Amino acid sequence: MVSREVRLFGTEQVDAPLRVLRAGSLSAAFDNGAVRYVRVGGIEILRGIAFLVRDENWGTLTPRIENLRIDEGPNGFEVSYRAICEDGSRRLVYDANITGAANGSLSFEAVADPQTDVLTNRTGFIVLHPIQDLAGQPVRVRYGDGREDVSVFPAAVDPRCPFTEIRALSHEFAPGAWVTCTMEGDTFEMEDQRNWSDASYKTYVRSLRRPWPYRLPKGEKFAQAVRLDLSGVLPKPTSGEANAPIQLTIGEPIGRVPRIGIGLSAEAALHASANTLPIRKMAPRVMVCQIDLRLGHGQAELERYAALAHVAGSSVVLEIITKGTLDPGAELIPVAAAVRKIGLELEAVSVFPAQDMKSVQPDAPWPKMPSFAESYAAARSAFPDVTLGGGMAAYFTELNRKRPPSEALDYVTFTTCPNVHAADDVSVMETLESIPHLIRTTRGFVGERKPIRIGPSQLGCRENPYGQATTPNPANSRICLSRIDPRQRGLFNAAWTLGYIAACASQGVEVVTLGDMTGPFGHIYRKTDFEQPWYDQQSGDLLYPAFQILAGLTPLSGTTLLSSVSSGAGRVAVIAAQREGRTIVWVANLTNEAQSVELSAPVSGGRMALLDESSFEQAASDAAFMDRAVLQMTEGQISLSAYGVARIEFEGTT
Repeated sequence: MVSREVRLFGTEQVDAPLRVLRAGSLSAAFDNGAVRYVRVGGIEILRGIAFLVRDENWGTLTPRIENLRIDEGPNGFEVSYRAICEDGSRRLVYDANITGAANGSLSFEAVADPQTDVLTNRTGFIVLHPIQDLAGQPVRVRYGDGREDVSVFPAAVDPRCPFTEIRALSHEFAPGAWVTCTMEGDTFEMEDQRNWSDASYKTYVRSLRRPWPYRLPKGEKFAQAVRLDLSGVLPKPTSGEANAPIQLTIGEPIGRVPRIGIGLSAEAALHASANTLPIRKMAPRVMVCQIDLRLGHGQAELERYAALAHVAGSSVVLEIITKGTLDPGAELIPVAAAVRKIGLELEAVSVFPAQDMKSVQPDAPWPKMPSFAESYAAARSAFPDVTLGGGMAAYFTELNRKRPPSEALDYVTFTTCPNVHAADDVSVMETLESIPHLIRTTRGFVGERKPIRIGPSQLGCRENPYGQATTPNPANSRICLSRIDPRQRGLFNAAWTLGYIAACASQGVEVVTLGDMTGPFGHIYRKTDFEQPWYDQQSGDLLYPAFQILAGLTPLSGTTLLSSVSSGAGRVAVIAAQREGRTIVWVANLTNEAQSVELSAPVSGGRMALLDESSFEQAASDAAFMDRAVLQMTEGQISLSAYGVARIEFEGTT
């Protein structure tokens, strides 16, 4: 019997539930030492406050909480605890005190004690402002020297720090109501965390203009604090029905559903041919096949890619990572010769020098490497008459910092990784909010008419541009910047995948590719060198839940995309299309709580298939599960359990 935890998350480990604390119209969620979702009258004023310890590879040490005490009363709440942050080479302890009052004020104080020398890239408070309703809106900035200025939260994603030397930030969160966030104990600066697909603006210590990593000496204590103060007429709590169904309205045509595909690594291709039936069923429209010249890839990998593309009926895009020599043509010509030798027909080629796989700070000098123009000219010469893409294979962050000359390209591409800064369930799902911002920002510098392709993207980290390697994950945990994310195998990833495709579709992306065939980013199970609970104990061919999403959505590639408006933004994701006179609506629950969704118009001849924890085992063993599990709909309301996904079909449009 498979446990609920494995069905949802692919691991027996679960995130602790958030505890909501209240004082008058103020509410805040306590989450393993951090504060999240600070709201006044139901309006979110801060996304979060946390005291973090990060290692020299930007990995975050999970705090172990001791001596936790929470006191709540009608006029306020108080939280105190001791946190131990340690790994094999460092240990830091901090004592924290959090207070909230009925007047809306909140303070978070910490006194830190390095009990060994601590090598770190960042240790101290971070403050997160939400992007929803704040992007492009005014903010008052008070600097460390006492100066004040009126500016705006960036609308387009800012590759640089929009504000430095910060002491306080103020913004209007309701008409006539302002919140001021004051930070003490160091000088703070802000980065636009949408660069990494986080749904926030992050203010932090210490400045990236100072050297890092740096060392905190053993025994040298330090204190920091974050304080919130409100002014003006505060809003009263909303009186809406908390359990009312989410209203979903399907409207007019707004474009085309992106062509949907997958990434294909050399390792996955080596194993995928053992089970071709689900590959035929998935039928990705595009396979982005990686040729990594750093690893010596060549004709053998190309032959496997060609064979799998034939099975799947997919077009092939080569993603070539060169060694970064100053003669890219000499590196690409042998690849092109191998392509011709095996008769592989390519849809497109994209080329990335090895140097682009590592992060470069804004305005820092680039490493010695071929220029964009040299790489693209070499690719055009080696692959004449083949569509040429370019941008970054190492996440939007680097695309925004090193913007390519789009006129030299037929399309621009980038990927994302949702666990760079936080790996808990809520934070990873929140990254879906940022995807439209990334696409709109890209259009701002490549032009409205230039096609955009996104991916391969997935929960895990393909390559760590910010450190020496991806983070090991032997305990099957939720870990930042790790290749292995257990949720890839759970319903969580099915919901996230639908949300990702829906976000890309809403912005007119041409192609979106996700994950891999097998392995840590896969959709088809195979035995690996890392633990896969339940799957490893079964026999026969098995699938992960997200397989059903890709297999169900790929037939909609290029069909008419319909507008969809939901009253539950952030709680459900929706993509709707019209094909052969029928409307097809996919809805995913993005939360760990049951959601009720109601279509705003009657459904004629409606049918529904449901992928959830009750159907997990059936879906894992049947590639055609969503076709076989169809039921007639008798009403326009559906119930989705945690991370459940529904496909609804009906005649005509609503």
